[in-house]
Amino acid sequence: MKLAPHSKLVVIGDSISDCERARPVGEGLFGAVGKGYVALVEGLLGAIHPAHAIRVVNMGCSGHTVLDLKNRWQTDVLDLQPDWLVVMIGVNDVWRQFDLPRQTEIHVSPETYGRTLDELVARTRPRVQGLVLMAPFYLEPNRADPMRHRMDEYGALVRQTAARHDALFVDTQAAFDAVLQHMHANAIAWDRVHPNITGHAIIARALLGALGVPL
Repeated sequence: MKLAPHSKLVVIGDSISDCERARPVGEGLFGAVGKGYVALVEGLLGAIHPAHAIRVVNMGCSGHTVLDLKNRWQTDVLDLQPDWLVVMIGVNDVWRQFDLPRQTEIHVSPETYGRTLDELVARTRPRVQGLVLMAPFYLEPNRADPMRHRMDEYGALVRQTAARHDALFVDTQAAFDAVLQHMHANAIAWDRVHPNITGHAIIARALLGALGVPL
């Protein structure tokens, strides 16, 4: 496993990470890390590598885009001094272009998204032992669908950023695509964005796989 014993793993993102985590810092007892993939990751790390005593912190915030992450990066990432950082952002950056198409002032273009993500990663990579960038996803198997096509563009930007900065890349979309060959999207996420427990397990499995945790 890539995580050294007693490592601190911080996860930052949007509602897919948030999942009712505690405020101001999502760490501790009684569901403080939320009810989604972050909780599954914490539980499986404890079950598979109990001696490592990995510390997991959830700093997801519902509705956030990469620009929101930039505004809280100092307090929610750097000040927490993680050993490893996981970033999954982009769903809202894309979604707002489709559900609120006339409110262009809140849209995050691919250029802005890629530039901002790159700036945050460049600022942080020298300060952490490891960094994982997870692609945003949309549970639509038709790749020609406009929102799916757009999401794939943003996922490609995440992959490029990871390659530039020696970060691990998790193709979350590909992980879901494999399952969508056997299940309808509605059986995983009612709105094709916010997953149920099966969807969160898919994300957790993909992340743990990148971290070298056997499942």
